[in-house]
Amino acid sequence: MQLDPIDLRILAQLQEDGSLTNVELARRVHLSPSPCLARVKALESTGVIERYVALANAKALGLGLSVFINISLKSQAKEALAEFERRIAEHDEVMECYLMTGDSDYLIRVAVPDIAALERFILEQLTPIPGIEKIRSSFALKQVRYKTALPLPVRPDRHA
Repeated sequence: MQLDPIDLRILAQLQEDGSLTNVELARRVHLSPSPCLARVKALESTGVIERYVALANAKALGLGLSVFINISLKSQAKEALAEFERRIAEHDEVMECYLMTGDSDYLIRVAVPDIAALERFILEQLTPIPGIEKIRSSFALKQVRYKTALPLPVRPDRHA
């Protein structure tokens, strides 16, 4: 889908606040409600807008520890990678999981309440997964930046 400046303004507004009503969104992007809604529906149907979520505050939920864990697997076989990915996706603590370049390493980010919960997660959830060779953890001391809005190809406040 080719995005024009109006689509980009709509995306910028919805990435900032996904709970906007169509009327408010239309006002902010300088459209009438009907064409605005049609554009949003088109962005949804083409997969540009994947879903709408509420972002919860981890600390308010008692999840004060964010940990990055690098996991090396013994095998790079397709089946081993698929099994690891299936198993890691079963755990709510795992917020993100990436297959990294190199020798079948994964990087996951977990959100846990404290060190004891991290220890339980590693010993009871990670180590039983077959094929894990090495586990290395790094703790986030301070969150300097966190964002969910993706950078858009053109600044939405500029007109083409």
